[in-house]
Amino acid sequence: MSQIYRQAHYTISATQLSELPIDRGIEVAFAGRSNAGKSSAINTIADQKSLARISKTPGRTQMINFFAMDDDRALVDLPGYGYAKVPEQMKIRWQQTLGKYLETRQSLRGLMLMMDIRHPLKEFDLQMIKWANNAELEVHILLTKSDKLKHGAAMATLHQVKAKLKEQNLKSGVQLFSSLKKSGKEEAIEQLDRWFIPDESISATSKETEQTE
Repeated sequence: MSQIYRQAHYTISATQLSELPIDRGIEVAFAGRSNAGKSSAINTIADQKSLARISKTPGRTQMINFFAMDDDRALVDLPGYGYAKVPEQMKIRWQQTLGKYLETRQSLRGLMLMMDIRHPLKEFDLQMIKWANNAELEVHILLTKSDKLKHGAAMATLHQVKAKLKEQNLKSGVQLFSSLKKSGKEEAIEQLDRWFIPDESISATSKETEQTE
């Protein structure tokens, strides 16, 4: 289903929850620290060079950006966190907005969480996973910039992240990902497909195919 991600196009930005589009269809949100390669990951998955703009000053733009693929499905680029030199009060407000979005958005089906493989599971990363787990929202971690490490070191980090999540009783899928090498792209798309195509839809499609044969 990778073709549908190429159809993603910018539709709207929101700085607060009241500005979000109508809560319908299926959304998958992308989150992560401002320097974790979130925009690059979105562009790689969508096979577009500048769908999500990569800021020269990480963390400065604090908007929830929507990229629709069709009338019922959208990728959502959440504000980066933990990096921008902004007032502490503003950071707290952003965090509260993110938490409420994850916990209350009915159309939100899954959370793609980017972490630089060299700096995984920082405090706010763990907070995001806890929010999602509490909201019974599935999480899938992309350990980005995996090309920065040798294969053995990257695999060791992958296992360490899985072990720490288990130790803290946190639920999340985890994989290696590199926008530069395009490695991990297919695995990430397979996870997105599982969120965007519910089991009922797959079953219904299969039945329709059987009936027409």
